[in-house]
Parts: sequence; structure tokens; C-alpha cells
Amino acid sequence: MLDPAILSLTFPYRRLLHYWAKASLMSHPVARYILSSAGNIPVDRKSKDRRKLFQGTFDALSQGQAVALFPEGTSYTEPRIMQVKDGAAWAALEYTKWTTEHGNSGDPVEIIPVSIVYTNKSKYRSCVVVEYGKPITMDEYKAEFLSPDEGAPRTAVKRLTAQIERQLTETTINAPDWDTLYAARMARDLLWPEENINLDEFVVISQTLVDLFCTPDLVPNFASIKRHLLTYYSLLQSTHLTNDVLTSLPLPPTLDPHRPISLPSRLATLSVLIRDSLSCLIRLPFFLIPLAVHFPSYLLARFGARLVEDEEETQAQNKVVFGLLFLFLMYPATFFFVWAFLRYTPIGAFVAAAFVFLFAMYHNKLVNDNYEHAKRLAATWRVLVGVWAPKKWDLSLNALAQYTSPQLPPENPWIDRSRSKSRSSTPGSSPNLNGSTLSTVSPPSKSRKKHRPPSRRLIRHVLRARIEAVKSLASLFDQLGRQPDKRVRASSHLVRLFGGELDSDKLSPTDGVGGTVAVIDEPIGWRSAKEVLSFLIQRGAKIGGLERRVEGDWAAVSSDGEGEGIEIESDALKEGLTWVPPAHDQS
Repeated sequence: MLDPAILSLTFPYRRLLHYWAKASLMSHPVARYILSSAGNIPVDRKSKDRRKLFQGTFDALSQGQAVALFPEGTSYTEPRIMQVKDGAAWAALEYTKWTTEHGNSGDPVEIIPVSIVYTNKSKYRSCVVVEYGKPITMDEYKAEFLSPDEGAPRTAVKRLTAQIERQLTETTINAPDWDTLYAARMARDLLWPEENINLDEFVVISQTLVDLFCTPDLVPNFASIKRHLLTYYSLLQSTHLTNDVLTSLPLPPTLDPHRPISLPSRLATLSVLIRDSLSCLIRLPFFLIPLAVHFPSYLLARFGARLVEDEEETQAQNKVVFGLLFLFLMYPATFFFVWAFLRYTPIGAFVAAAFVFLFAMYHNKLVNDNYEHAKRLAATWRVLVGVWAPKKWDLSLNALAQYTSPQLPPENPWIDRSRSKSRSSTPGSSPNLNGSTLSTVSPPSKSRKKHRPPSRRLIRHVLRARIEAVKSLASLFDQLGRQPDKRVRASSHLVRLFGGELDSDKLSPTDGVGGTVAVIDEPIGWRSAKEVLSFLIQRGAKIGGLERRVEGDWAAVSSDGEGEGIEIESDALKEGLTWVPPAHDQS
């Protein structure tokens, strides 16, 4: 539901987009009126006549309107684009054929691929990156589609679908598996703490890190580096903490219970923490009434998200829908309450409407800052309680093992994996088509959910994992910095954009089978390690910051004081290699 809303909101010139809708949805008169008035086009998917199937689309296009559709066919949680269907290509080419036969001299149809990338798909009010690709004209495919040769139209459709898929792949983040995607995400969060990454380059930076972690035998201890990143990622999931929150925690060494510090100094530091807590409470009266009025909406949104915990792409949608259900009742009720208080006068109606509008704006203005501030403060006390708790409260290593591997979402039953192309474990390798018939995929059985222990039993494990992850990532870039001639894997479109090498130029299309996407083999790409490091640093990666001591690493030692703070050293730094220019060093 969010994807059409985002697409309609960002489409240039505020043009109305006509979406395809199942014809069965318009069987009810009320539903038909709502969907038709919004510009939706009924599509009878059971029709074997393509002209009849696309008639509504032809009518809209012939009037100069824009038609929007999602070529993947369904929403799914996967680390890459799994399928691109032929519907868009068939519709565009059939319309081109229809205009040729009817002598229509209107503007020729073009396909504009659009990618929608959420920085956090499950988080409501998170950022979104929308990129419009280059328009694809029908000139290259028209002659072949109109050819009387057997199979020529279908081949043209497959070639056009492959071109659509190529553009979508180049503007989205694609990883061969979940572990690679999660490791790249964790590395990105450590390199850009507090979510200060430039959204204009979010996709390119993320894909560069994915490609980096796809490189076989990147460094000798690569498996260990990846494991430490995944362990930290998984523990953050289990405790519902984030790296940017931990990065911003006010935990100075004076709170270390095992460091010989005078009691006045320790109390002074605690008083600062208590002061911050009180300042949060002082803000509360200004936000209390909007919070109380909207609190049921928050609860309903949270309930909606929990209904689809296994579907990352649906959680934010449910938060919006369940929250709006309450707001649609609450705001009118507030309006009529205020209007009744003003004795139902005409001027009272105007005042009541203005009050509701300003009240909503006031809430929206305060909600983000108050929420983030409260979240950081709550995390600080959770960490402090976990650090000061007795060691016997910590989970044992055996019990901890179940929380050190990220929980993978179940497979989507609506993706036909026998017909979708199989991608190898490295970017740029040639995918192959598997099978030619439609297979029935049974819904995966739900795995038993992990019981979430109290966070105080995991806090020290989380902090230790954070230090190990930082050490590992620093080690990776240190080794790459000492091997500037080393090549790392890269998606072919990034090689063309930033330079590098392509092993071979396999650009001949491989015809699809059944209804699957035609595959255009992409060459294997390589970028130099030196260029990748420079690319990341220029875009604000705190690679140099990884080499310094982790702030608050004293909190990772046990309550018995065993172990020492972990120093992260680098031979590259000792040799005078500076990763982050002083002007950009904010750590």
C-alpha cells in the first residue's frame, strides 16, 4: 500500500497515475466507484485476449495519461530482486501495435522504471529513496514485435523486460543472500553512525558494501570478520537496540564500577544522567496532551506490526493503516467536541477545524524529537543496569548462541522460484533460468520464535559484540589499505560508473522460458581496493574513527571486572596513513 502512495506523491508534475486493479475488486458498486474515481484500471487476468486485457490501459494512454504498475507482481522480503514479469512489456508493445494499426498519431509510449528503496522498511517515518530511471522507448523493439515471424513478438517482450529489470537492479540494493546483506548493513551503520549518510548516495554506498562482502577470499580472516558483524547485528535485533543509539549513549568512564574513582566524581556523572532524565520529563507536559490523545493510535500501530513480524515490507504499512483507522475516528470526534463547546456556530466550525489542524501539526512537530530523545535515554539506563548487574545474570554462552545468528524471514509463497532466475553468490555472475513450468509452492511453515530474554542479560554481550565488530571492520579496511592493488568484486553498473575492470562482455540476451524474465548476462566486475576505500571516505565513512578506542568500551567487561578495555590498533595508522581528513572527523 505504501509503494503506490510514494510513487503517486513523487511523480513529476503531480500527474494522476492510473494503477492496474483486479477486475474482481470492482464487482461491488461502492468499491467500483472508489477505485474508478481514483483512476484505477480494471484488469481481467483470466482473459486470453490481450487487446481486451489491456483495453483500459489503451484508453488511458491514448488520452495522454500515465499508467503505473509493479512488474514484480507481489511484495516480498528478499535480499534482491527475485522476479520481473512481462506485463509492462506486453502492455507497452501491444499499445504500440494498436496505435500503428489505428493510425494514432499521439505521443509514443515510453516505460520509465522507478525504484523505491526504504532505509528501514519496518520503521514508520523512516526515509525513502525514489529514483526515476531513463525512459525506455519502443523503437528498438517495435520492428521485432510487429514481425510476422513465429516467436518474434515474444522475444521482443523478453528483451524489453530484461531492459526494465536491468534498470531496476541498477537503482536498488541486491545481495546474493541474507548474510551478505546483513553484514553490509552492519558495516554501513558502523561507518556512518547516527544515520548521517547522504540519501542521494544511499543505494550506491550500500551496493558497494554488498559487493565488497561478496568478494571471495577478500582477506585471510574474512569469515571471522563477517561472523562478528552478523553476531552484533543479531544481538541488536534481539534487544531492539540500534547502533546509532549505542553510539550516542552518554556513558563516560567515571561510571565504570571497577575503576577507582572518587565517589563525588561518580555521583556527579550520575547526576548528569539523572538531569537528562528529568529534562525529558520536563518536556513531557508540553507533549502530554498530544501524546495521550494519539497513544491509542500508537498501540494499534504496534499491534498491526506484530501481526506481520515475518514480513518486513508489510510492518510499516500495517502501522500506517492501523494508526489511521483510529485517527479517522479521533480527529472528527475532536472536531465535533470543540464545535459543540462553541455551540455549533458557523464561526465555531471554522475555529474547531483550525484547532484540529494545528493540534495535528503540533503533535507531528514534537513527536520525532521527543521519541528519539526518550529512546536514547531509555537505552542509556538499560545499558547501565545491564552493566552494573551481577555477572550471574548474564546469559551463558550456550544460551546466547541462539541469539547470535540473524533470524531470516520465511520465503514468500507467491514467488515462483522454479521460474525465477538463479543468481550465484557473487555479483556480476551469469544467472541461469531454472525450469519452464509453473510450480506450486507451498507456504513455508513458521519457525518457532525465539524467546526474548530481559535486555539486562544481553547488554554486556551486545557491547562486547560491538567492540568485536568494530575491531573486525577496522582490521578489514586496514588490510585492504595495505593492499592497494587488490581487486574487489563490483556490480557491472558500478564499474561503468566509477571505473574498474570487466572480465568479459556478455551482453547477449538469453531467452526466458514460460513467463519468466529474459536474462541479460552481465560481466563480472572488479574495482580496486584503493578506489573503493577512497569512494567510501569521500562520502563520509568514519574509517579512521574505527581505529580509535570504542567510546564506553569499559561497559563490555563483566561485573567482576575481568578483562580490559579493548584497544584497536592499526599498522596503517602507525605508518602515517590518514583515512579521514580532519575537516570531516566528527568523532
